[in-house]
Amino acid sequence: MAPPHPRYILVIVSGNSPTSKLFLGLIITLAAVVLYSLYVTRQISGLRELQHSLVDRNRKDSLQLIRIQNDLNSLALAMRDMLDNTEPYPLTAWASQFQRIREDLDNALRLEAEVAPTDRTTEQRQYLGDSVRQFWDAVDRTFALAANGKQKEAGDQIRLSLQARQAALSTAVSRLLVQNNESEEQATLRISQIYDRVQRQAYFFLTATLIAILFTSLYLIRSNRRLFAKMAELSDQRSELAQKLISTQESTLRYISRELHDEFGQILTAMGSMLSRAGNHAPEGTPLRADLREISEIAQTSLDKVRTLSQALHPVMLDEAGLESTLDWYLPVVEKQTGTKIHYEKLGKPYSVDSNAGIQVYRVLQEALNNVARHSGVKEAWVRLRFLPERLELEVEDHGKGLSSETKKLGIGLVAMRERAELLGGHLELLRPETGGTLVRLMVPRDKVEAHAE
Repeated sequence: MAPPHPRYILVIVSGNSPTSKLFLGLIITLAAVVLYSLYVTRQISGLRELQHSLVDRNRKDSLQLIRIQNDLNSLALAMRDMLDNTEPYPLTAWASQFQRIREDLDNALRLEAEVAPTDRTTEQRQYLGDSVRQFWDAVDRTFALAANGKQKEAGDQIRLSLQARQAALSTAVSRLLVQNNESEEQATLRISQIYDRVQRQAYFFLTATLIAILFTSLYLIRSNRRLFAKMAELSDQRSELAQKLISTQESTLRYISRELHDEFGQILTAMGSMLSRAGNHAPEGTPLRADLREISEIAQTSLDKVRTLSQALHPVMLDEAGLESTLDWYLPVVEKQTGTKIHYEKLGKPYSVDSNAGIQVYRVLQEALNNVARHSGVKEAWVRLRFLPERLELEVEDHGKGLSSETKKLGIGLVAMRERAELLGGHLELLRPETGGTLVRLMVPRDKVEAHAE
């Protein structure tokens, strides 16, 4: 009877990668950030220029205008004292005071011209300078009249000309101060408007960015969910395929083992029996009798090897005597074949293990002991079989080199052990004991391995 051939269905999962769309979204987001940064930078530069050209200059200019206004007020007080008849001093006595005020006023006018706002017209600049020069010309004429003894004419000049010119200058300076205040208010309003506009744009950009991030995150979450779903589906398919391959492998090995044990074993047994009978019929001491005996021994040796190979491929004892008896037979065989000293411990109350589950546990033990013999570098191992109330545990421990990370990732035997554990609904652990080496632990729920009476 040939082993069954399971059918496999190949499922190809295809889909568009979200990388290109995410990359395009990243480019658009970065471009938006760059453009908005340029916009904000330009607005800030405009604010700085506006503050420098208007606000700061207006404040400095207003300080100088106030200084000029104070000098003009000082001149007004001096002219009032000059016209006061109670003063016993001649008009020329005020010449030094006027000179000091003139020097300070000229200095203030020079500084004011340097910091004057850029929006001030040329006529306004010329008017203030021309008016001050005309005032000082009139002052010089007045002191000239006073120096020539013409006190009355000098007083009339002060009353009719100088005071009027001083009042006109004070009015002009006051107008400039008002103009500066109005310009500063307009600049403040423009700055406030720019701040409001930038703030609105910032809120708009922040909202748009949050919306873009939200949609990108939702798209990414959706793509990741689809990707993980595909990965889970592929993992399930891989696990299913691996388990089917393991089942197919075990079915094939069981079939070959039975064929070797039943067919070839029976043939070799029959050959040995026939050779023995033929040898008994041959005359004693003849070459034919010796040859028949030698062929019979060869047949017996072949029979032993066939039975050993049959047991290695699939222990018939598992189906007949169960897992516990199979391990009792198998571990001394491994000791003899590999020279590894095996310390075997059984714990708990044994229960019957299903043969289909028992072969998986047996294969895990077989692979673990092969790893000990090939890779550990030691000749001693510990095997523990625990029949616990809730699960069956198998441990294989050695104190050798241990498993490297590459071996854990790439070892086909380790992958097969994990698949066999999953096939049983159990769990496989690869641990490193405190003494070094490797500890392989297989844990399978009891209800998955226990044989139930029919």
